Amino acid sequence: MNKTIRRASVFTLLLVLALLVRATWVQFYDGKALADDNHNRRNAIDTYSRPLGNIIVAGDTITGSARTKGGDLAYKRTYKDGKLYAAVTGYASQAYAPTQLEGIYTDLLNGTDAKLKTVMDTVTGRRADPGDVLTTIDPAVQKAAYRALGGNKGAAVAIDPRTGKILASVSTPSYDPSTLTDANTAGSAWKSLNADEDKPLTNRALRQPLPPGSTFKLVVAAAALENGLYENVDERTDSPDPYIMPGTVHELPNENKSAPCRNAPIRDALRYSCNNVFGHMAVQLGQDKVREMAEKFGFNDQKQDVPVRAYPSVYPSDMDKAQTALSGIGQFDVTATPLQMAMVSAAIANGGKLVSPHMVSQITDGGGEVLQDYDDDADTREIVSSSTAEQLQSAMETVVREGTGTNALIDGVTVGGKTGTAQHGENNSKTPYAWFTSYGKSGGGKEVAVAVMVEQSDAARSEVSGNGLAAPVAKAMMEAALKS
Repeated sequence: MNKTIRRASVFTLLLVLALLVRATWVQFYDGKALADDNHNRRNAIDTYSRPLGNIIVAGDTITGSARTKGGDLAYKRTYKDGKLYAAVTGYASQAYAPTQLEGIYTDLLNGTDAKLKTVMDTVTGRRADPGDVLTTIDPAVQKAAYRALGGNKGAAVAIDPRTGKILASVSTPSYDPSTLTDANTAGSAWKSLNADEDKPLTNRALRQPLPPGSTFKLVVAAAALENGLYENVDERTDSPDPYIMPGTVHELPNENKSAPCRNAPIRDALRYSCNNVFGHMAVQLGQDKVREMAEKFGFNDQKQDVPVRAYPSVYPSDMDKAQTALSGIGQFDVTATPLQMAMVSAAIANGGKLVSPHMVSQITDGGGEVLQDYDDDADTREIVSSSTAEQLQSAMETVVREGTGTNALIDGVTVGGKTGTAQHGENNSKTPYAWFTSYGKSGGGKEVAVAVMVEQSDAARSEVSGNGLAAPVAKAMMEAALKS
């Protein structure tokens, strides 16, 4: 064999070997990634070849599957009361990646989760029957929140303080997930929803942290009591009025100019929402102690899963004293979700202990057998002492009985709360955010903690307040949760 033929043979052999190596690599290394790719049409065909498992609220399915007409996708997802539960379910779409509970439990709901497989399924390669997701949502509380928010842009969350069960999670304006399920029509719906300036696809309950305003004063009060700055909520504080923020010539004003805020005890400072008290208190404590307390409640947690991952509520770092004063009234760069502020009230209502919030109770296989019980898995941690919790409960109840939160009063129910009206825009040029966080306890032993945020409403700017806009929503939710 001459040299030229020998070299050509070796080169051809190397090409064949390279091809074999590449084929092996693609088959065994890249194969799973290619199979799992969202753009792989076979995945969609397989997922929608039969009905999906369901998401369940109080024993009733709020999802379903319907036969399609023609095409290679045999079924599509359907929703019952889609707008009401959109912030819980999210959507499962033939065209887009699933979201919320639909996304987290997509493998369970389509039957590919390894936990569903029997020994015979593994041997035969048969896809298991899909499982179901049982939520903690109370339909009465969910409906009360949705109706009370009405046409306002906002969100509300309700939690059972003793169990951590999320009883309601509502975001408005909402959307109908059914418009996104069919690949043939999802594109136009997707375009319309994303063009809407009110952002209906945004889950405001869990994923839009905003300045919490005076509701954050509960965290500062807890820090003051836990760190011994004051012994109880009736001890007079060292709180000048007017209070000039350190290093500036700027006064931290009170909304109610006639309120008795000078040296007011914590009870009266919460009752009248005295900015001078909590701004000065935050400076006295120092940002590190306030941050430590905020983080105990859940602020700055990057992995707050319920099981949907909530965006972190933030208490900032590296502030000067003037900024620390502003942080003490829930302004500057402090942000919170309604979920986070509901957690604050839940911990206070539960004697200082926070049970991890969750909106899924159980997941089951196709035969109804429980695969995991999240109620049993919920952990409990102490945020503040029982003494501090009792003090704060007493002060919050004063707020509702005779302070800024009277619109949350419910006959025969013990209600504690805190209002908030947070500045919005440069120099407060835009409509403020209205907040209310509270708890209710009935004589029958039921309890609920609630947080409501109204981002935008039709109310005149002068009428925007936590008591005026958010407290009535919280009241409706608490009444629904506590009715016997």
